[in-house]
Amino acid sequence: MAGQSTKIRLWKFVKITCLSLTGLLIVLLLVAAIRTFSLDVNVGLNLANWEKTKTIAPDISHKQRELLLANFKAAIRIPTVSFSETDLNTTALAEFNLLLERAFPMVFSSDLVKHEVVADYSHLFWVPGTDPTLMPYMLLAHIDVVPAAESDGWEAPPFSAAEIDGFIYGRGTIDNKQSVMGILQGLEYLLERDYRPRRGFYIALGHDEEVNGNAGAANMAKVLRSRGVQLAFVLDEGLAVLDGIISGLDGPAALIGISEKGMANVKLSVTTAPGHSSMPPRQTSIGILAAAVTRLEDSPMPRLFGSGPERGTFEHLAHKFGLPLRFIMSNIWLFSPLLGRVMERKPDTNAFVRTTTAVTMFNSGVKINIIAPYAEAFVNLRIHSAQTLQEVLDLIRSTVSDERVKVELVNGFDPLPVSAYDEAAFGFQIIKKTVLDMFPQVTVAPGVCVGNTDSRHYADLTRDLYRFAPTWFKPGDPQRFHGLNERISVKNYEELVTFYFLLFQNCDITKLPEPHGSDHELKQTVGCPSFRL
Repeated sequence: MAGQSTKIRLWKFVKITCLSLTGLLIVLLLVAAIRTFSLDVNVGLNLANWEKTKTIAPDISHKQRELLLANFKAAIRIPTVSFSETDLNTTALAEFNLLLERAFPMVFSSDLVKHEVVADYSHLFWVPGTDPTLMPYMLLAHIDVVPAAESDGWEAPPFSAAEIDGFIYGRGTIDNKQSVMGILQGLEYLLERDYRPRRGFYIALGHDEEVNGNAGAANMAKVLRSRGVQLAFVLDEGLAVLDGIISGLDGPAALIGISEKGMANVKLSVTTAPGHSSMPPRQTSIGILAAAVTRLEDSPMPRLFGSGPERGTFEHLAHKFGLPLRFIMSNIWLFSPLLGRVMERKPDTNAFVRTTTAVTMFNSGVKINIIAPYAEAFVNLRIHSAQTLQEVLDLIRSTVSDERVKVELVNGFDPLPVSAYDEAAFGFQIIKKTVLDMFPQVTVAPGVCVGNTDSRHYADLTRDLYRFAPTWFKPGDPQRFHGLNERISVKNYEELVTFYFLLFQNCDITKLPEPHGSDHELKQTVGCPSFRL
């Protein structure tokens, strides 16, 4: 009897547990279903009444169009290549300085625009606003480009600015001379129309971003810091408009970078006794280091998908996916482990799942019959927003787990803070509005830059750093970035000019609308109580 009673109690326990789990599953699925069909975080300010400001129409004449394209092509033809921090093409940079003055006479002659050259080749502009109580903002871009050689397989010489089938080919067309020239061209057109901004703004054009920006952006930030400047927001290069890039998404998406991954360059080295190859030890320096590198590649950093700002990206895009993807994207809180496992299968999406590890250099050996006494490898890591530099270093040492391998940090920094992107985020919403003014068919979402930009040098001047330019990427275009056949369509470059032309004017809005009928005003300050947004 006792045994039968125990079985009955056990059966009841199992039954209650199963019913409880079933009930919990039903509740979770119900919550997820409701969220799937009700979540649309994009509605907000799209339905609100924006403050009316005087707007100058971006009418570009045929003559102006010819001139702006000629100036852009001239910029591409100047090989402003950065090879390393100590090896820049300074002759080309000096030539570029002269081009800017010729291409934008109003910008350089206007009494309204204050211009100074920093570190010989970077340019800092200040345009004061008519309302000094409004906090200024800043636009960034960079003049330098990465190396390129025609022998690599370009369809046109990389510094020819050749126009083929409506596209301008050349190094810098999408990184980042389209923004350099587009920003100044937009300002030039406004100055020609006697525009005076309500909100003041800065433009900072760096000359060494491709080699860390320690001379250009860092020194311009230092100048602004010494003057006590605080900024409402900063807009730099970074993400773009993706058309047909995100599988399953209905229509193009404009991703505005709200953060960027951290970075670390780590050196692994092994030192052993030299010797002749006829009498080798059990393990050589090369073998020891190769084993350590293999352990790093076989043990990727932990999955962190859903614990960083990438969650906001999917929530903003969810309503543009069909089922079942919409169900999954709307409920990252529930499906992040599953989605992370799927995304890690491809290198381009794996970058959003974790801190990535790339062994980029391996050096050793002096002669074919000599046991190498020294071997070194360099590892580049891009750090996920949910991790720190120190955590990554600890994981590397734990994974290598060999006292014979010396692990050294060459340089690095933590991931950048996540900038605001809610309905009260002035910079994000103004950029978003400008995108939708031009491209109403686009879905705007926050995103994370897996690369690094000059914006990090200005992190103590503002709490909101954004990374975006309305460059359109179609399938195959992301590979052109730092790769072969970099190009931009003539139409898209003209759109960039118009975008900045409108952005300058949209930034004259003094406060954001109230999407839900509340009566509070946006008068937040960013470290400077005499300013309002």
